Amino acid sequence: MSIVVFGSLNMDLVSHLPRLPAPGETLRGSDFFTAPGGKGANQAAACARLGAITCMVGRVGDDVFGSSLRAGLENLGVDVTGVITSPGPSGVAVIHVDDHGENSIVIIPGANGKVGESDLKRLDSALIGADILLMQLEIPLEVVTAAARMACACGVRLILDPAPASSLPDELYTLTGLLTPNETECAALVGFQVHDLPLAEHAAGILLKRGVKQVIIKMGDRGAYLHDGRSSELVSAFRVEAVDTTAAGDAFNGALAVAVEKDMVLREAVRFANAAGAISTTRLGAQPSMPTAAEVEEFLKSQSG
Repeated sequence: MSIVVFGSLNMDLVSHLPRLPAPGETLRGSDFFTAPGGKGANQAAACARLGAITCMVGRVGDDVFGSSLRAGLENLGVDVTGVITSPGPSGVAVIHVDDHGENSIVIIPGANGKVGESDLKRLDSALIGADILLMQLEIPLEVVTAAARMACACGVRLILDPAPASSLPDELYTLTGLLTPNETECAALVGFQVHDLPLAEHAAGILLKRGVKQVIIKMGDRGAYLHDGRSSELVSAFRVEAVDTTAAGDAFNGALAVAVEKDMVLREAVRFANAAGAISTTRLGAQPSMPTAAEVEEFLKSQSG
C-alpha cells in the first residue's frame, strides 16, 4: 500500500519583493533563499509528511543541487531509490514572492527534461503493490502518457495534476482517474476561462466526456469544485493569512492522494486537501511548508469548532 510520485525535482531559488515586477522593471528585494522543490518532489514530500508510504521516481543532475534534492526527500521518509543522477544540471525554479504571498515562477527543466524510457522501467517496479500514481507535467508529456498506460495495466489509480498548463492527448484523459487542474490549467484544457461556478461545472462536464473519471478544479480562495461523474459541489476554502502561496497546489494534491488512499469519500478528501493547502500558504518555501497529519487534523478541528 503506497503512493508513487513520478515527476520533477527542482531547486527553488526564491526572492521576496514588495510586489511582482512589471516587464522591464528592476525592484529591490528583501530576502533570498534556496529550498527543495519541483512539483513531483513537493507532492512526494506532502504525502510523506502526512504519513503515507511514498516512493519518488525521477532525475536530478550531478551538481550540488542534485545531492541536496535527494537528501531532502530522504530525510522526510520518501523512498528515493527511484531517483537517479544524470550528467548536467538539476532542474531549477526561479520564484518571486510578493508581500501578499502571490508568486511568479520560471522553470528550467534540467535533468527533468531527460526523463524517459529507463525511468519508466524503474517506475514499473515501483508500481508493484502501489495504490496511487501521482503525476504532473514537469517531465516530458509522452513519458507521462506512457506512465499512465502502465498504471492502468497494473490497476493503479492515476491522479494527474495538469501543471504547468498544457493541452493533453486524448488517450491521457481516458487513463486518468482523477484530474486536478487549477483555473488557469483548466482554461488551457477546455479553451475558455473558468472564473465562476457555472463555468467550472461546464468545464468539468467537458473533461468527464473526454474520459476522466473524476474532476477537481482548484479555484484559489473560493475552494475546490469537484465532480465525481454523478454529483458535484464546491468545497469552500479555508481563510488564512498567506505569506507564500508557492506549492499550495502541491500540498493540496499530496494530501488528496493520501486521503484517497485512505478511502475517504471525495468531498472529505477535498476538505482535507484544502486544509493542507491552506496551512502551506502560512509558511515560506515549497517542501518546508508541507504540514503533518497532526497539523491538518488540528487545523480542521479549529475550523469546525
